[in-house]
Amino acid sequence: MRDQTVLLNVQDGVATITLNRPEVLNALDLPMAEALVRAVQVCMEDDGVRTVILTGAGRGFCAGGDMKAAWEHVQAGGDPGHFFRDLTVPLHRAITDMRLMEKPVIAAINGVVGGAGMSLAVACDLRLAAEGAKFKQAYTSIGLVPDGGWTAIVPQIIGAARAVELLLLDSVLDARQAFALGLVHEIVPDDRLAERAREVATRLAQGSTKAFGGAKALVNAALFPLLEVQLERERQRIIAPGGTADFLEGLSAFVEKRRRSFRGS
Repeated sequence: MRDQTVLLNVQDGVATITLNRPEVLNALDLPMAEALVRAVQVCMEDDGVRTVILTGAGRGFCAGGDMKAAWEHVQAGGDPGHFFRDLTVPLHRAITDMRLMEKPVIAAINGVVGGAGMSLAVACDLRLAAEGAKFKQAYTSIGLVPDGGWTAIVPQIIGAARAVELLLLDSVLDARQAFALGLVHEIVPDDRLAERAREVATRLAQGSTKAFGGAKALVNAALFPLLEVQLERERQRIIAPGGTADFLEGLSAFVEKRRRSFRGS
């Protein structure tokens, strides 16, 4: 399978899904999110796929939603809430399928990861980060709430207090800070990330994948029994702020590369 914005390669039981919009740090627009759903679905249904790697082309894993595409939508007279209403449908389908897939999914995190990109990373079972990776929650800094299961999964990984700290302060984390919080399992030299991810994926592909899948399903049942409910809550919440003055200010400031001036409206 090959798509312009998402690449899928399967070799020796290991599927590699590569987000492929490097010119925008693999920011998600609607076609890319839909292509991601298709790639994940192929991995779910193909018995020859025993392990999955998710990574990004170029200098970033995924910078989040494509805010320039959102800005163009607004400039063309579109309702900003509608942009997120449409984008979150395939994004949330991909997140749900990644969690339901009874196969190990490894995030090979290269460069920038922010917003929905962070949601995609934490939805994976194992996360390997390049030394140069940078993590940013990003949503609240442009007047939005998280989507992609961020509010369900991140607090489970790092604890509610730290998750709220990220939501309120939106600090940029380097790979070592992310590792200290438990967001990533391993830090790898930048030039060895793909090789190391392949090593781990090959080891898993040669293991008892039925046992891995069953164990993953049990963890899901224990820790994320209401993930789909929370995804829908996030979806409704992100649609609503999409039409606020604060979001429009955050969006225009992002595009114009200037300081934001929020008024709480």
